[in-house]
Amino acid sequence: MVRFVDAETRVVVQGITGKQGRFHTKLMLEYGTKIVAGVTPGKGGDSVEGVPVYDTVAEALDRHRIDASIIFVPAPYAPDAVYEALDAGLDPIVVITEGIPIRDTMEFVARARKSDITIIGPNTPGVIKVGECKLGIMPARVFTRGKVGIISRSGTLTYEIADHISRIGLGESTCVGLGGDPITGLDFIDALRWFEEDPQTDAVVLIGEIGGDAEERAAEFIAEGGFTKPAVAYIAGRTAIPGKRMGHAGAIIQGERGTARSKIEALESAEVPVAEKPSDVARILKGLLS
Repeated sequence: MVRFVDAETRVVVQGITGKQGRFHTKLMLEYGTKIVAGVTPGKGGDSVEGVPVYDTVAEALDRHRIDASIIFVPAPYAPDAVYEALDAGLDPIVVITEGIPIRDTMEFVARARKSDITIIGPNTPGVIKVGECKLGIMPARVFTRGKVGIISRSGTLTYEIADHISRIGLGESTCVGLGGDPITGLDFIDALRWFEEDPQTDAVVLIGEIGGDAEERAAEFIAEGGFTKPAVAYIAGRTAIPGKRMGHAGAIIQGERGTARSKIEALESAEVPVAEKPSDVARILKGLLS
């Protein structure tokens, strides 16, 4: 069962004393996220923005009730941080870190699935329940509370499209970044299942990009009736060169698979309108929901 966040989610920040950990802890606290502890080995006894720091997740759990983790640990050490959170049963675990070797990701994602724990990422901007909890690095100002969910492989496109949705007066419910790596904890289908059951979401935006077949599989899922609410998509990378990585590690076309055209055709065959420009998404949504 996929788990996201809400106003009651209590969070530990792993890697809280690093530059990114400190910076985003401050912003998440300002948004209202309940960060109760931080962890950096060797820094136990310190504090960041008034949040106590511990050497291990186990020590933090001895002192606090903790539900979820967000990880800002550098790539060579991030897998150990993930396993620490998994051992503690924290759920979800948001892995912001970029550059984790694929094999390491495959191993901890498999372990998480075995334990029925949600990993968001790696290489993700995180997840936000608008107006309640931000567990990630996304700019809060572009989001306004509403009824549109967003599932995205691209951080910057999430922010741009959310801004258009907010400006048109619709607003967002929960927005989740799947992550830009070839292997991620969540995929579109996992998130679609969650949004199908979410009473606060009336429609969903899928933001995809070239590489892999996650969007095609999501289209099949929708076509088979797995998701029944209105959906709109945008696919980045229409002009990408085959065999050349475009931005994310997962954004690479291999042969005929993973092209923008194959994704667009699959979604359109599932009766999901695909916007030509990011700015078109909000307009199409408004038409579907009016």
